Amino acid sequence: MPTFIVTGSYSATAARGMIDNPSNREKAARAIFEVAGGKMHSFYVTTGETDWMAITEFDDGADLIPALLVVGASGAVSNVKTVRAYTGAEFKAAQEKAGKIASTYRSPAK
Repeated sequence: MPTFIVTGSYSATAARGMIDNPSNREKAARAIFEVAGGKMHSFYVTTGETDWMAITEFDDGADLIPALLVVGASGAVSNVKTVRAYTGAEFKAAQEKAGKIASTYRSPAK
């Protein structure tokens, strides 16, 4: 299954809620990704531009969208970004395919 890295930021309201009533956000994230049909490998609270990161697997990126819509609509998170991640083996296969394509491509600059 394809791997997707999802990052985001907590809203001020969510931060207040976590201070007033601490909760396991990893467990909450895992539940939302799983109900959407995916699998969460890991969850991290991060520093910098975003507050959290989840490494997930979904059959298709479109399967991930409903989960992101739900958490976004809750007002608890913002600045949610998703990137598709590739293993070293997947990248090597892409390089090999690029080599085959390059042998048939004729640049207009030549």
